[in-house]
Amino acid sequence: MARYKLNESIAQVEAPRLIQGLGRYADDIKLDRQSYAAFLRSPHAHADIVSIDTARAARMPGVVAILTGEDWADDGMGPVGGLSPTKRRDGAPLFRPPRPGLTRDRVRHVGQAIALVVAETPHQAKDAVEAIEVQYSPLPVQLSTEAANKPGAPAIWEDCPDNESMYVALGDRDKADKAMALAAHIVRDKFVVSRIAANTIEPRSVVASWDPGYDHYTIYACLQRPYVWRSVMCSQTFRIPENRMTLIPNDIGGSFGMKGGLYIEPPVIAWASKRVGRPVKWTCERSEGHLADDQGRDMVVSAELGFDDDGHFLAMRFTSNNNLGAFVPMLGLGACRSMVESVAGPYLTPALFAEAAGVMTNTVHVANYRAPGRAPGTYVVERLVDMAARKLDIDPVEIRRRNLVPPDRMPYAPTKGIAYDCGEFEAVMDKCLTAADYAGVNARKMDARTRGKLRGVGIATIVDPSAGPQPETAELRFDPSGSATLLVGTTAGGQSHATIYAQIICDKLGIDSDRLRIIEGDTDKVSWGTGTGSARVATIGGSTVFKAAEKVVEKAKRIAAHLMEASAADIEFVDGRFTVAGTDRTIAFEAVARAAFQPARLPPEIEIGLYETATWQPPASNVPYACQICEVEIDPDTGALEIVRYTETHDVGLQLNPALVDAQIHGGIAQAAGQALMEQIVYDDDGQLLTGSFMDYCMPRASDFCSFDLSSHVTLTKTNPLGVKGVGECGTVGGIAAVMNAVHDALAPLGVTNLSMPATPQKIWKAIRDAGRAQENGSA
Repeated sequence: MARYKLNESIAQVEAPRLIQGLGRYADDIKLDRQSYAAFLRSPHAHADIVSIDTARAARMPGVVAILTGEDWADDGMGPVGGLSPTKRRDGAPLFRPPRPGLTRDRVRHVGQAIALVVAETPHQAKDAVEAIEVQYSPLPVQLSTEAANKPGAPAIWEDCPDNESMYVALGDRDKADKAMALAAHIVRDKFVVSRIAANTIEPRSVVASWDPGYDHYTIYACLQRPYVWRSVMCSQTFRIPENRMTLIPNDIGGSFGMKGGLYIEPPVIAWASKRVGRPVKWTCERSEGHLADDQGRDMVVSAELGFDDDGHFLAMRFTSNNNLGAFVPMLGLGACRSMVESVAGPYLTPALFAEAAGVMTNTVHVANYRAPGRAPGTYVVERLVDMAARKLDIDPVEIRRRNLVPPDRMPYAPTKGIAYDCGEFEAVMDKCLTAADYAGVNARKMDARTRGKLRGVGIATIVDPSAGPQPETAELRFDPSGSATLLVGTTAGGQSHATIYAQIICDKLGIDSDRLRIIEGDTDKVSWGTGTGSARVATIGGSTVFKAAEKVVEKAKRIAAHLMEASAADIEFVDGRFTVAGTDRTIAFEAVARAAFQPARLPPEIEIGLYETATWQPPASNVPYACQICEVEIDPDTGALEIVRYTETHDVGLQLNPALVDAQIHGGIAQAAGQALMEQIVYDDDGQLLTGSFMDYCMPRASDFCSFDLSSHVTLTKTNPLGVKGVGECGTVGGIAAVMNAVHDALAPLGVTNLSMPATPQKIWKAIRDAGRAQENGSA
């Protein structure tokens, strides 16, 4: 038995079950009479479908059914839609093209689903897919993120001739223009933010079953936001009441935002289950995922920073094109919004303006990936800050010190739409500088030169506003034995939610963890919620659980008062025991919980039982922040790069579990470095995917990293009752900038100024060679 407390680095309560292989993931679901599905996906990036012939495939062994876009339309199925809160540049509603589960007339990206085969085994389904004959008529392809909304670009959709689905702007354009015009110095450049794939440990999987007696769908899937999925599917696709559909996520093997938005596969598999009258299962294979999963990033940003002779920032401007792909995913809008919000950073820049256009191309859809717009936007800001320091020939730390928002300016609003409630940015930077031995950087650079290496140091000082106002629901339900079940609307994606929820409940109620069971995200068991994403679980989910526990204590206090024949006003509750103030009369919480189910022991005005529900949302985002310092060494003869030192200091408010905080930071840094140095989704000129497997798409390994030196600094936020701030994206937000600044610092003596991601050895070697030729030509 264990009685956990907050701010303790306890081991994950989920760990014994998961490491023994006793987890329950979507692909583990096996239902009676279950069949298997495989999709036929388009080999063309843009083409009309002339004909589809399924006759030969239908005769193959084990085939149960072959479904096409005609069947989808004949059954009156609606589009697979999403949320549409933003607008276009002219103020018109966001352009969201109708996305069918299976297309019947035109394909708009390689990998778009055309037909579904349902068979007795997965291999029979795949064999039949290859026997389907489709005749295509190819169409012009639009692939460029930068040029998608420029005049003359081929239109992806007739109703959106400029390929611009949405537009977001923040700040004061006129004020920024005037300030920039008066700036003594300006640095500007174009920054290409590469497209990447999430590549979660668990690929997406769906198992669906239709119950004809109740006319009810049950869908098992690995997903982050079951309640939004259900709402969208029921209202837009199936057009049925929500009580006729249940979504069950169970365990989820990673997501990083990729499993947040609704895909075509869950409704198509559920529809197929009704068509064939038996459960249907589909599991995505890794190469299929590169054609079908929401991808991340893919932005082209033109940005500039104006400053005075002393390095004080005067104005910053962004213009960004954000690729959405051929369709607008359910949650594909967040990157544009958070991209423009990142223009402020942790700095006192008086004039800000940022704009982002969501553009459409003949590529796979692009949606949320860990810190979807915040990480790319922060990368741009921090690159500009380093460029400004280099232009004035001052230390990158010093220019940041002159511009960081001081604590006495908190709360601080850089511009309308952005607000920081608290923060000690300079203190965090100084703590990180000490831990990184920044004073010894030049000596380490000289030592590297004696070994024929180029050493660079990169710094990033960042903010990561997280967990914007969205509601969550938690129910804390005790039973007659005195044990409890916590039901909450979040979903378990590998971040040890059960551990922090157990810590909150055990700390608040003083009960042992083995008396607590935790259920997340089951739409039949939890009334309603928002789900997991944007570093909201500890802050919003945790606070909602805390409030449910508070309600339980208040009711239990009244029961305890009755049992001890005292006034409720005289009851004190400390460490799991109710005590009559000033006496030795006491009773344990667990005994009170059992008494709540014994009518004879309750006063008539108190309802039998002990179960309370809380629904809560914060008034505003919380603002975690950090400083990261990365050191790299580069072999100039080969371009090979090694991360040799990495230091990070963060403020995430109260750390519910410091070990889990560090784990989140570790993972975030690794993902950031992966994008900065090696990961990239690549299409050829015809829209064919060139990085369709791990033979072509490079993923980081443990051997690519040194040990990380992490430390924390604590200021409590008042945006939630626990004082916690989101940590899930903090490592990624700062990591890209820190790594890329280190790369540029190492290459700066050679004249390399703006190397685009990913900084692969080949790209670094070529940049070194090109810079050398340029210097030779200049001297000649």
